[in-house]
Amino acid sequence: MSAAGLAISPAAAARDRREALTAWLFSLPALALLSVMLLLPALAVFFVAFTDWQLGNNSIHFAGTANFESVLKDPVFWTSLRNTLVYAVVVVPASMALGLGLALLVNAGPSLRGFYGAVFFLPFTASLVAMALVWQILLHPTIGPVNALLAMAGLPTHNFLHDPNLALPTLMVIGIWQLSGYAMLLNLAGLRAIPPDLYEAARMDGARGAWSRFTLVTWPQLGPTTLFVFVVSSMTALQVFETVAVLTKGQPARRTEVMLYTIYNEGFVFLRTNYAAALMIIFLVVLCGVMLLNVLTLEKRVHY
Repeated sequence: MSAAGLAISPAAAARDRREALTAWLFSLPALALLSVMLLLPALAVFFVAFTDWQLGNNSIHFAGTANFESVLKDPVFWTSLRNTLVYAVVVVPASMALGLGLALLVNAGPSLRGFYGAVFFLPFTASLVAMALVWQILLHPTIGPVNALLAMAGLPTHNFLHDPNLALPTLMVIGIWQLSGYAMLLNLAGLRAIPPDLYEAARMDGARGAWSRFTLVTWPQLGPTTLFVFVVSSMTALQVFETVAVLTKGQPARRTEVMLYTIYNEGFVFLRTNYAAALMIIFLVVLCGVMLLNVLTLEKRVHY
């Protein structure tokens, strides 16, 4: 083919430029909204973190890394970071395992599959504040149904949300309940995408038991889905806020203090805006670091 045949005609080049310009014009509203809602606030937080500005002040001065040094010396920060990580370490694998188990059960029986899928997915779509209020009633120490059932069974009752040893595990149970429906729905979609021929081939190779078929076919084929569920569930768990704000407010004795609730308190209760901005940047660094480490570690074990 000659070089002349490969050359782009002036008319085609003009058409490509018009299409590119049209694409940018259609994208401008979305780009403007993205800038106003995400990029500009992020830049403002980064700027405030290096100043002494607090909400209501008329003056602002550059403070260098003083806010970050204060954060790293604050025991409340380390307590909230530890509680957040412990919460995520328990909630993420438990919700993923429960979601996978529910998906396998729902996929095994085709009757009412859509109904059960909608019921189990409801906690993830419902308002967390509303769900937290429901849990507050269920776990009430005197009139709550949970303690009523424990009393009927002859077991001791508990003040779940105010017991230092039970408050964080109770929030973990609520988090597992919330995230398991999302994991179930994605795993259900992954199960339906597995070709039936693979199960037939595995059966002919001697994998006749359910566990053998699961380990040889189902689990490897669900690798990409599992990685996606893990990343999304981890981000959601690390950003836990609503249940803490409604149910415990970080108490008792800061046993349920988590990062986002600490940032909220510093920024909107104590009005220490510069300190809250530094906290937010450190939290984002931790969040991105955890996500990057997990993705790089698990990506090598995923079969596409």
